[in-house]
Amino acid sequence: MTVLPLENQIGELLNRNHLKFVLAESCTGGLVGHRVTNVPGSSDYYLGSITSYAYQVKEQLLGVKPVTLKNKGAVSRECVLEMAIGVRAALSGGFPIDQIIGVSISGIAGPGGGTTEKPVGTVWIGMSGLRGNWAWSFLWKGDRIQNKELSAQAALQLLVWYLQGNLPQEDWHGENLEF
Repeated sequence: MTVLPLENQIGELLNRNHLKFVLAESCTGGLVGHRVTNVPGSSDYYLGSITSYAYQVKEQLLGVKPVTLKNKGAVSRECVLEMAIGVRAALSGGFPIDQIIGVSISGIAGPGGGTTEKPVGTVWIGMSGLRGNWAWSFLWKGDRIQNKELSAQAALQLLVWYLQGNLPQEDWHGENLEF
């Protein structure tokens, strides 16, 4: 049996459940949206994304609170939750908000930018939907490109699991993530 790539599985699951999704990407720079839009027909369920690299964009377009960025930073649970909630509102496109799932990613892809508390490879992925809000942290050990690819894969995997009703606990850190 052939297993479909995650971006194909997402389309089938979203269509089956009459749902849409949106993205707020930072460190992945649009990689998740790129993968999703490689699938013909993705415009049926993918509404769009905001690539929010700068703090100002996170604040102005996604509604991330300045106090969150000041006290917790962009690479934090609090920030990705606000990003996921904010992108649902920003890109709803007139669809009912309860039919939209927001996924967000923020991290330190490297090779620079890391600190003792948040080393290179630290990534947070957030999700907001009708059933709640969640965030997962990861510490990838790759180079910049690998960290971006692992982050995109984890975001897609989490969305598939959400749509299957099988979302992992927030202590899942990417174990057994496969391409």
